[in-house]
Amino acid sequence: MGNFFTSLFSGSSESPEESKAKEDKKNFDIFKYDGVRAQKIGQVTYAIKCFLEALKIQSDFETMGYLAVAYTSVNQLEEASQVYDQMVEAEPDHLSTWITRANLAYMMERYESVIEGTTYVIEKDNTLANAFYLRGKAYQGLSDLLNALADLTRTIALKDDYTEAYLSRAEVLQGMRQADEALTDVEKALELSPEEEALYLLRGQIHESQDNLDAAHEDYQYVLDLNPFNEDAYVMKGKLLIKQGKPAEAADLFTDAIELKPDFAKAFAERGRAYTLLGKSKEALEDLKQAIELDPQGEEAKKIEGQHTNFDDMYKGGIF
Repeated sequence: MGNFFTSLFSGSSESPEESKAKEDKKNFDIFKYDGVRAQKIGQVTYAIKCFLEALKIQSDFETMGYLAVAYTSVNQLEEASQVYDQMVEAEPDHLSTWITRANLAYMMERYESVIEGTTYVIEKDNTLANAFYLRGKAYQGLSDLLNALADLTRTIALKDDYTEAYLSRAEVLQGMRQADEALTDVEKALELSPEEEALYLLRGQIHESQDNLDAAHEDYQYVLDLNPFNEDAYVMKGKLLIKQGKPAEAADLFTDAIELKPDFAKAFAERGRAYTLLGKSKEALEDLKQAIELDPQGEEAKKIEGQHTNFDDMYKGGIF
């Protein structure tokens, strides 16, 4: 009877604790779903703030997942990694989260972490092709080619239409000087993904290793026909032209690349090499300067670090 009169005159029979829990739930939902809406329309910074506020109110696995994705999308990889750590601790049997976490670790070149995480997944379920694939890629990153080959082979056994696995295994086989086997994998991958640029570039490199230079040239050119902005194709084709004793053609090629992409540091460096072979030391030096200015942490800058006091000495020092 007392509860009846309390309800009648106060309008509510809720205790303060119940009222607070209800308010918290309401605020949690507001922050969470405002964050989801913001994320969908590209307002990622605001979405992150919303998810963080929601998680202050209540720990929620789904919201942590949204937050990790948001962090990743704005390249805050360390923050995303910390969230995934919390997620696998909260739900250790949620294997897809372990795989997502391992994929992020691979992006961050934390190969040992990738191996640790994917091994955990494989011990729980040895039928997941992407777990073997990621572990194989991590072994490849560590130059452990035998283990990489084993895992990539297992990946393909589990999923025989896995284009990326064929590509990666071909890279490993090429690294092991098994060009014929590598070429077989590339051809299979091309059947699955006939316009994948990376496959033609790798096939071109394999052809080069077999001294089939005309075939290599065709593959590099095909990629440029598919995508005139592919930087790797320019570099590979230009280096091949130099190898074939055609530095003038290489210089022209890199000039075309620079016209398309004026910030293409590697093209300046490679054109500089071509100019050196043509006896154009002044132009070579200017290109080297430009390459280093565009990419002060790049390969060319590292080559000369601590070796020269000024640019005028670089050419004399034999940088090219």
